[in-house]
Amino acid sequence: MYPTHSHVVDDWRGLPAAQQPEWPDLKALRRITEELAAASPLVLVEECDRLREALGAAARGEAFVLQGGDCAETFAGSTADAVQGTLRTMLQMALVLTHGASVPVVKIGRMAGQFAKPRSSRTETRDAVTLPSYFGDAVNGMEFAPEARRPDPARLRTAYETSAATLNLVRAFAQGGSADLHQVQSWNRGFLTDTPAAARYERLAGEIDRTLAFMRACGVDPRQLRTTEFFTSHEGLLLDYEAALTRVERESGRVYSAAAHLLWIGERTRDPAGAHVEFFSRIANPVAVKLGPSTTPDELMAYADRLDPDRTAGRLSFVVRMGRDRVRDLLPVLVEKAAGNEVRACWLTDPMHGNTFTAGGRKTRRFDDVLDEVRGFFEVHQALGSRPGGLHLELTGDDVTECLGGGRAMGVGDLSRDYTSACDPRLNHSQSLDLAFLVAEMLRDAGRTTGRDATAAAGRRAAQPASGGQDANLRRP
Repeated sequence: MYPTHSHVVDDWRGLPAAQQPEWPDLKALRRITEELAAASPLVLVEECDRLREALGAAARGEAFVLQGGDCAETFAGSTADAVQGTLRTMLQMALVLTHGASVPVVKIGRMAGQFAKPRSSRTETRDAVTLPSYFGDAVNGMEFAPEARRPDPARLRTAYETSAATLNLVRAFAQGGSADLHQVQSWNRGFLTDTPAAARYERLAGEIDRTLAFMRACGVDPRQLRTTEFFTSHEGLLLDYEAALTRVERESGRVYSAAAHLLWIGERTRDPAGAHVEFFSRIANPVAVKLGPSTTPDELMAYADRLDPDRTAGRLSFVVRMGRDRVRDLLPVLVEKAAGNEVRACWLTDPMHGNTFTAGGRKTRRFDDVLDEVRGFFEVHQALGSRPGGLHLELTGDDVTECLGGGRAMGVGDLSRDYTSACDPRLNHSQSLDLAFLVAEMLRDAGRTTGRDATAAAGRRAAQPASGGQDANLRRP
């Protein structure tokens, strides 16, 4: 289906490109990117198109998105156990959300490519020694040593190979029976079961088992219950890597990223006149933009006009990361601007990045702050009559001790016990399930409100007299 690498997307070269590594060996970089340009695609066009349709449904309120995974993947940490742990956690969360909202949940992993991270400073100093900052395993190593911190283009090849191995695991897990709804009880094996969230999940799993047993007794056992579809995503930060993995679909001539189903532009690289926006405007995958508290309505429209000029539902998502104290004040003007200009974006909340602080010498986040930003996100959309499309979370299936609070009431003294993130703190399995149950309640409440509003609107329409031969029930109230 794909010919060789496309050069259509090379217009970004020459534009300001933030957060790019200072590669010391440009010949090696060219050699590696030429290898990647000839490599097999990691994802298929059909998969990207299915995700775009699913995101369009979420934008209309017909589905809900769960996007989650590591802050920064590492080569050493991309093991089968770690990948399966994250997938099982997301399956459990999706089950809880589906049960609460009665809508399909679109599952997108921050995995199989999240190997690069933007940094606030290009250098790091320890004990009077200054070295390049760690920009993720795709660029350099975490160890504070000159050789490890030297950007190495060969790491781009390792990032591709590790992504391919992760995707093989994801597809085997999703299609090989592990995601079978009949296995809902087994998804909790290997996790701590003495938490309120785990006990609540076990009760839900029991309900689902009884429902499935009833369906089998009635002779109903649909194939859709035995498999699921996971999509992959990462921040499209390293433009040399992303450009090398673009491919052209022969039938349509459209250019796709073959690196992930969805790429996003981060808060530090979202310059509307910059190289990242230009690159993203050339690929046909669904794309997203992170919107921090400094985002203006004019910037939002610049992203919509550059990235989604045809206003195609599912093409563009906005991932809001305002912070719990600001989301209720700053988000409404952006949502109203989008609605007033017929922007059909899917709105997601990233309640992690705006709520980071340092405690005990480590970066952390409070579960209650994360929850409050999600709640504020829902409140804004409910007040404006728009659709909250989903969650974007940094999480892991491991029982790490990186975020405070949650059902197990983790404190600052617990942070040092099992803090393994390569960059930012993640919700652990128990905290992730806690959040899923609470968001399911928000979705359920939002559905009731929507139903009441729809009933009231129908009553107002029916009460209006028809005029001009037009059916009154077809007119807006």
